[in-house]
Amino acid sequence: MSAYSEIRRHSLAAIVPVICFAAIGYFCYHAIEGEHGINAYTRLTLQIQQTETALAAVTAERRILERRTGLLREDALDADMLEEQSRRVLGMIRPHDLVILGR
Repeated sequence: MSAYSEIRRHSLAAIVPVICFAAIGYFCYHAIEGEHGINAYTRLTLQIQQTETALAAVTAERRILERRTGLLREDALDADMLEEQSRRVLGMIRPHDLVILGR
């Protein structure tokens, strides 16, 4: 046998393993770095946690605002809340009130 046929025979036998290793490498890379890979999953998990934290803060603020506006409804009007809001909006004080200016 000639050297050329020997090299050709060995190279043909090596093609299948090389293709298999290339396919395995391709799928491993995309399993980690791909659009639906491990890194994308961790980024989405972190984004979900941040969004849930922001949602909790906004929900708490909404509850406070709902409670405060509930005090100003006609059927359950709170005199203190009405007075506080009217003083804040109109900027008026009573003659006996002590005014403390903040920074």
